[in-house]
Amino acid sequence: MSVNFSDYSFKEAPKIVTEIPGPKTKSLIERDMAIDSNWVSYPRTLPIALEEGKGATVKDVDGNIFIDLFAGISVLNFGYSNPYIMKYVREQLGKLTHCLDFPTPVRLELLQKLNATAPLGLKDNCKIYFSAPTGSEAVTAAIRLAKLQTKRNTVIAFWGSYHGANGESMAVSSWTGGYKSQHLPMLPDVHFVPFPYCYRCPFGRDYPDCSLLCLDFLKNVLENGFSGACQPAAIILESVQGEGGIHIPPREYIQGLRRISADKGILLIFDEIQSGMARTGKMWACEHYGVTPDIMTASKSLGGAGTPLAAVFYKKELDKFPPGTCIGTFRGNVLGMAGGLGALDFIKETDLLTHVETISKVLNKGLNRLKDKYEVIGDVRQLGLMAAVEFVKDRETKEPWKEFLDNVLLECLKRGVLVWKAGYYFNVLRLLPPLIITEGLINRAITLIDEAIDSVIKKNR
Repeated sequence: MSVNFSDYSFKEAPKIVTEIPGPKTKSLIERDMAIDSNWVSYPRTLPIALEEGKGATVKDVDGNIFIDLFAGISVLNFGYSNPYIMKYVREQLGKLTHCLDFPTPVRLELLQKLNATAPLGLKDNCKIYFSAPTGSEAVTAAIRLAKLQTKRNTVIAFWGSYHGANGESMAVSSWTGGYKSQHLPMLPDVHFVPFPYCYRCPFGRDYPDCSLLCLDFLKNVLENGFSGACQPAAIILESVQGEGGIHIPPREYIQGLRRISADKGILLIFDEIQSGMARTGKMWACEHYGVTPDIMTASKSLGGAGTPLAAVFYKKELDKFPPGTCIGTFRGNVLGMAGGLGALDFIKETDLLTHVETISKVLNKGLNRLKDKYEVIGDVRQLGLMAAVEFVKDRETKEPWKEFLDNVLLECLKRGVLVWKAGYYFNVLRLLPPLIITEGLINRAITLIDEAIDSVIKKNR
């Protein structure tokens, strides 16, 4: 299939026709906030009210057009209103939209194609469970499966992790500020260990001279009878940490983790909710490490067009769930399945993985050019089209500079680029552009980010 991805986005992007935020946006946000929940968060930082999305671009209610480097936190990997995938969704919409977990043709076809694209040793050797719509439910199901299989209760998770915002998924997420600390107690016997955040090594070492002390630490936790951790049912981690600030663990770390977990009979769960579905240049990020998980979760872009869908992949021998163990009314979201089927066909037909590899090189070149130019950029991290720019007050001390990034986000928005933040200190510019973004849009976005950084530096003098 020959495709010109430039046709997928607004041709004139970016285009700013009013002040930012514009008058209609201000009015809409004000009226919305008067009745909407106080839990609403994004427009408090980025004052934008969206009307339409197309490809890697979005239009607000005032007619301003932005390059989107956010993709709804990797939900819209294949772009807004992708015409190829929307055909699948519209066709299904006219037939059937909900049927619990009864078999349907689209369900069976999606199961078969997901099985064929499962990573490494899971391919043709897995069962797939469609959970309720979000990744949180998929993580909950994965943990319950591990406990059921091993007859153990302890779970090992990582600093910087984010796996969801309810039940078990919140319990294995590391951020104690905000939502988590206000909802205690949670799932007991979850133990957190350092993730290989090599830029800020918790052991004060530099990779690769660190000899993977973080792996030794984990091993000690598992073997030291006084660590407080009983024999775990599972170790859960993101293949690439998202909310933590785009942390890409060394290949040998993940391979060592696989050996340790296998030796001790601990199930290894990879969370691919943000890093999966071609985001890193491979179908699943764990493929970069050559490691097969026992259990894997997927969601976000799994529904193809923003339609909710979540799934758990697991080795066949773990299929010990009694029927109805994990239930949810919307686990049979047929529209999400149609969108997912369209997404898998789109990836194959357009050779999307090759495109991601090409565009990621363009993005990497641009980000490293910014790092060479600005002392406020301490580190750039990237795998495929999952990238981070970490802002610091001083490169020597690595003191985080959250306020600087907050101002950069607003300056980017004023120039027509939609970006978001992440990280332990919320000082990391997180870039998750739709995978169909073009070289022209990437280069234009980098230029505007450059202007935004320069503008904030001048204001701080």
